[in-house]
Amino acid sequence: MDENEHLTTYDNDPYEAYAAIFDPMLSDRKARRKRLPKPFHRPKVNTEQMLESLVEEVGWELEFKTSYRPSKYEAGWLLSSLRPFLEQALISDIISIVKGGKEASVYCCAAHPTMEVKWLAAKIYRPRIFRGLTKDQIYREGRDVLTSDGDIVHENKDREARAIGKKTAFGVQLSQSSWLMHEFQALERLHRAGGIVPKPYKAGPNAILMEFVGEGILAAPTLNTISLSKAEAKRHFDQILENVELMLQHNLIHADLSAYNILYHEGEIVIIDLPQVVHSLGNRNAPVILARDILRICEYFTKQGVECDAQQISRDLWGRYLRVPGHILRADESRLADLYPGVFGDPMG
Repeated sequence: MDENEHLTTYDNDPYEAYAAIFDPMLSDRKARRKRLPKPFHRPKVNTEQMLESLVEEVGWELEFKTSYRPSKYEAGWLLSSLRPFLEQALISDIISIVKGGKEASVYCCAAHPTMEVKWLAAKIYRPRIFRGLTKDQIYREGRDVLTSDGDIVHENKDREARAIGKKTAFGVQLSQSSWLMHEFQALERLHRAGGIVPKPYKAGPNAILMEFVGEGILAAPTLNTISLSKAEAKRHFDQILENVELMLQHNLIHADLSAYNILYHEGEIVIIDLPQVVHSLGNRNAPVILARDILRICEYFTKQGVECDAQQISRDLWGRYLRVPGHILRADESRLADLYPGVFGDPMG
């Protein structure tokens, strides 16, 4: 059984899955054998100790009682991630877990009485060692490294850049904060521009606080679970393409756009999950990534009765927003280029 199968099995309690996945006595037969110590060898911290460090002595039960009861390995990470929002009087309670994923988990929180809304969504990124996304460099290309305050880390200048290069504990945490801040800044930019994305409220080192989309504490379903009338499908399809263009106008590509990352609520849609957002003019993979987004959207809406041509749409967007001097496709990302030779055949043409 691989890691993803474990995560599926423990989907409702992902931190319990971590104990099963990363316990060397469960996952590695070699760990059962007694090994001779090596000279000057410093033993690695074992997985159980690493997991226990997430729990931390935060006194969850005594310090802050919540309606949601987290599991053992979840509690410390959850409270430490949401502590800034509690201390800043943005939320007053954690109600339930909405979604557990490889990259992050989303929780429904009660907004503080001083807030303009009743409920908020807290997206908490997993500890870096447990993240499921392995090829994130494809998305990071062309993006600045950002601190948890949103400041740019300048290459070969700051200690932060050196820490990232050496992959120290601080560097790993900074890489995760950068991933989070790109999503937060993309949400801010698109929401200000009128995009159909959740309103972002605050970002912390490990979490983003944003608008909760749903009825009461019941989260809105994703679009892939919804069947639309032909007229409604056409309206939402056009709306999504308008937002894809809006993103491109701000040098952004969603990079994971599909019916699974669009919420449906009271006849309206909301685009979510932007941590991997690509900077369209700084990433050599941008045309292929954009075409993949369009293809996935067209696959869903074709089933809903909308006539659409993913190749033509990609070609039009490519010509208007991405055909710039020096923009060359990567050879190792050519699958969609093979599907769309008329779109990607000649970047300079």
